[in-house]
Amino acid sequence: MSVKGAKHARELLLKEYRGVLSTHSKAMPGFPFGSVVPYCLDAAGRPLILISRIAQHTHNLQQDAKCSLLVGERGADDVQAAGRLTLLAEARQITEPAEVDLAAARYYRYFPQAIDYHRTHDFDFWVLEPIRARYIGGFGAIHWVDQLVLANDFAGEAEVGMLEHMNSDHAAAIAHYVELAGLPSEPEAEMVGIDTEGFHLRIGQILHWLPFPTSCNNPGAVRQALVQLARATTWPTSGDAQP
Repeated sequence: MSVKGAKHARELLLKEYRGVLSTHSKAMPGFPFGSVVPYCLDAAGRPLILISRIAQHTHNLQQDAKCSLLVGERGADDVQAAGRLTLLAEARQITEPAEVDLAAARYYRYFPQAIDYHRTHDFDFWVLEPIRARYIGGFGAIHWVDQLVLANDFAGEAEVGMLEHMNSDHAAAIAHYVELAGLPSEPEAEMVGIDTEGFHLRIGQILHWLPFPTSCNNPGAVRQALVQLARATTWPTSGDAQP
């Protein structure tokens, strides 16, 4: 498994925000049960989901935590030529109050409409602990990935501070990122996540992950990358990154 292949697999997990969760059926033993779930990545880079206690997939996970999450490249004309990722995982319900609060704060940035579900219905946060992944980047580009996730070094106060600063003081820069990436200009985009490799914008209820020109290992590097993008006329690649 090449480093490049693992990076592409991780980027697909970042770019998408919904997938097919397959569990072992409790009602029909021996059969897989697939259902669609939205997700975001937690501080450790693992998929974080919010699911109802009465849902069939929740009952299945309570009996057998082994599951998979299938994520495919959105908008593909040929699904067999597009990227897709099957993440084999063990699901764990988050129950410790402090961990629940952290999960909720992160998840609601990505899916603010989910606040009412969690407050008024019996929904719980679960994290998918990766075991192994199968990544297909197109015809012939097929890999097993043993080390898929990458912890987000900025998760917590550092990330929240950067997001608040960008959304309150640099709306014009965010609008420029939207234009550079060819994304819809309406409704107004909001920056909802920053990691070492890029950032998430939410436009309405749609999430988009955009890469930095080069990996950023500290908030200063993030600032430099965002300034570079704000001045760019085309989206720079890693080869265009400034020292």
